[in-house]
Amino acid sequence: MPTLAIAIFVAVFAIATLRNIHLGVLMLPTAGAVGVWLAGMSLREIVAGFPVGILVLIAGVTYLFGIAQANGTIDRFVQTLLAAVGARRGLLPFVFFLITAGVAAMGSPQAGYVVMPLAMPAARRSGVDPMLMAVAINAGISAGGLAPTSLFGIVTNSTARQAGIDLNPLILLAAAMVANLALLAAAAWLFPGSSVVTAPRESAPEAAPAAPRARFTSQQLVTLACVTGLILSVITGFWLGLEPDIGVTAFGFGAALSLVYPEAGAEGIRSIDWSTILMVGGIVTFVGVLQRMDAVNLLGHAAMNVGTPLVAALVICMIAGLVSAFASTTGILAALVPMAVPLATSGGVTGWALISAMGVCASIVDVSPFSTTGALLIASAAEDERPRLKSLLMRWGLSMVIVGPVAATLVLLLLGRF
Repeated sequence: MPTLAIAIFVAVFAIATLRNIHLGVLMLPTAGAVGVWLAGMSLREIVAGFPVGILVLIAGVTYLFGIAQANGTIDRFVQTLLAAVGARRGLLPFVFFLITAGVAAMGSPQAGYVVMPLAMPAARRSGVDPMLMAVAINAGISAGGLAPTSLFGIVTNSTARQAGIDLNPLILLAAAMVANLALLAAAAWLFPGSSVVTAPRESAPEAAPAAPRARFTSQQLVTLACVTGLILSVITGFWLGLEPDIGVTAFGFGAALSLVYPEAGAEGIRSIDWSTILMVGGIVTFVGVLQRMDAVNLLGHAAMNVGTPLVAALVICMIAGLVSAFASTTGILAALVPMAVPLATSGGVTGWALISAMGVCASIVDVSPFSTTGALLIASAAEDERPRLKSLLMRWGLSMVIVGPVAATLVLLLLGRF
């Protein structure tokens, strides 16, 4: 029975991907059917496995940052940083990495997409290889997305906590930042940009007189204060070991904004990411059924039988990277983290290091053209750059399925022994 339940779980992923159906819509009723007919559970028990805590987290964070996006705070923040950098060519990829990471940390990794239309043309004008800029943007999305205030981090931390794995959210963020900065440094060495054809200067329009820089409005300043308050609350809380509820805190700051600016609350409600909530909820509910059937431990022990714990960790990270290159990164993290529990609790590897490695490996492959991130990067590039960029992104993304797990396993898991 557990094997059949696992096969159904995998089949739902495949059907949702191939038929372009929302994964959560398929997962919830299938979890109910498997739980009732194969696990002997009641519907009440199955529905009780829906992760209300994750719902509050995602809803609260996307509510607050939805307000910030709607009132122009995030756009103004990006423009201010870009203006401060100017045209310093060598710094551009790293600056865009930091900008994208900051934006992606504000609720949703997909928020980093707003930087792409600015980054790719800037790379062309400055003689920066578009491949280097594409890697920088994806690295920023990967690093910022694993922050405790963004979806990848929320799902990874919450799922790990539910599975009984001790994972400090700030350690996960630090691991993601270091890993993605290392990838960006490697890309800067591989794609220096010297052979890239830049846009002809004579084809560029004449520079218009510099317009006075727009200032933050009072509403945007208040929004920035609320966002800063959330970030400081989260960092201080985890630093003091208080484990603050990020979702409730985000709702608190969002409610304060709504009291001052009532129209902002309506924008925030429309921005709540119900699609992700349903997807993650469906997956976690199904995983709860699998745990009731002991199927999760079955998979975990099967991975442990591959060889040594380090080899088993490598296999799990490779699965995370390979599947994430074609499917939802958030969904994969929600599905695979519980399955790594037997390995994490075996003593052969450190739990926080294993989960951090999985999070990084699942997100760095998103630069592949098969993913939304990769496709948007190609679409944001100049038309004559797209064929080369698509070819390079495909090779880079698929190579990360191997390179990422090997590097992450060696560094993070060996580091976790000390």
